[in-house]
Amino acid sequence: MVERVGAGGTRPVSEGGAAVRGRGAGWVLRATEPADVEVIAELRARVMREDLERLGRFDEHHVRQRLRDSLSARYTSVIEVGGDPAGCVTVRPAPEGRWLEHFYLAPHHQGRGLGSAVLRSLLARADAEGAIVRLNVLQGSAAQRLYERHGFVVETQDPVDVFLVRPPGGR
Repeated sequence: MVERVGAGGTRPVSEGGAAVRGRGAGWVLRATEPADVEVIAELRARVMREDLERLGRFDEHHVRQRLRDSLSARYTSVIEVGGDPAGCVTVRPAPEGRWLEHFYLAPHHQGRGLGSAVLRSLLARADAEGAIVRLNVLQGSAAQRLYERHGFVVETQDPVDVFLVRPPGGR
């Protein structure tokens, strides 16, 4: 089933409801399939390696297994560019709003505006629903700047993680 999104996009309707086509941007969020889990686990290991090594927490096996154990395929979408997987993102409902998790882009797609475009689309949906969005990043992660540019503020932190929150509209 496909649903229209704005003037020029369609959205495959999934149970998690996070799938979207970026208008004119050449990207699509599609529902996660079972075969995607290992691809996402490998992407996570590659993307997080530098930060985890800096924090003394990188483990070849654990970085992948943690994804396998925590991934909620129902709420996870694969980001495709030109029909090829470019990343993934999870938007999981929670009692106090939404949790944004597992937002990873392949290194060759980083720094080109794709992450901002996907994030703007996801946040527009949360804003329309009046939902608070929470997430966490590793201490010192460059991703924190991306989230702060989109209205997230530090809620709390510990020696490993920084927890960020964004009220509806990023106020």
